[in-house]
Amino acid sequence: MAPATPKADVITWSNLPAQTADGVERRGFPGTGASLKHIVIKAGTAAPRHSHVHEQFVIVVEGRVLLTCEAGPVDLRPGMVIRFDPDAWHSADFIEDTVLIEVNLNPAG
Repeated sequence: MAPATPKADVITWSNLPAQTADGVERRGFPGTGASLKHIVIKAGTAAPRHSHVHEQFVIVVEGRVLLTCEAGPVDLRPGMVIRFDPDAWHSADFIEDTVLIEVNLNPAG
C-alpha cells in the first residue's frame, strides 16, 4: 500500500458552520495535531474562570478583552497574543465586540 500523499486544506471562515450561543459565534477547523477556531464575541459577554487540558494560543484580531489569569490582569487588544499552558486558568470580560483566533494543540500522549 502506497503512503498517503500530503495534502493542504484551504478554507474561508464564512464557509464553515457556526456554533452560536450566549453572544459567542465559533467556527472550527480541525487538523491532525491542533485545531483552529475563529471566534466572534459580543461586547458585555463574560467567560468565567476555566482551563483546558491542551496548550492554547489566542490571537486578538479585533476588539478589547480584560483577561484575568495567574499572571494577573491583562488588557488584550488587537495584535496581542497570549499562550496558556495546559490546565492554566483564565477568565475574560469582553469590553468591545471582539474577534479572536484560537489555536488549540492536541494534548500530549
